[in-house]
Amino acid sequence: MEGKWNDMTTRTPGGEPRIGVRTYTDVGLALDRVAKRASGTPQFRAGAAAAYQWAMCRTERSPITGADADGTPDLPVLTAEVDAALVQLGDPAIPEGSREYVRGAHEALAWICGQRDEVA
Repeated sequence: MEGKWNDMTTRTPGGEPRIGVRTYTDVGLALDRVAKRASGTPQFRAGAAAAYQWAMCRTERSPITGADADGTPDLPVLTAEVDAALVQLGDPAIPEGSREYVRGAHEALAWICGQRDEVA
């Protein structure tokens, strides 16, 4: 299993690490679905994939702010990234391709944090 698990990592009763409110396995499955999906814009899919990869510690930098989390990002760090995405989505000057990337990352991170039920 990938990821740099830290003392703040929560686990399911069975011992599986959680990312936000989701299990590591569920986030991995969501990443696989994004990679295989043909619907949605390429930028949206790229943003969602980047969010899932970062949350799983497969990349060092967060998809929106570029922050470097030491180990698995915990719920407050994930939520801060969701909030940063909302700020960018509220900017009317953001180019459409960038908006779709941010929207994909936002939807993925919001799902990880339990703020939405649908997987990005």
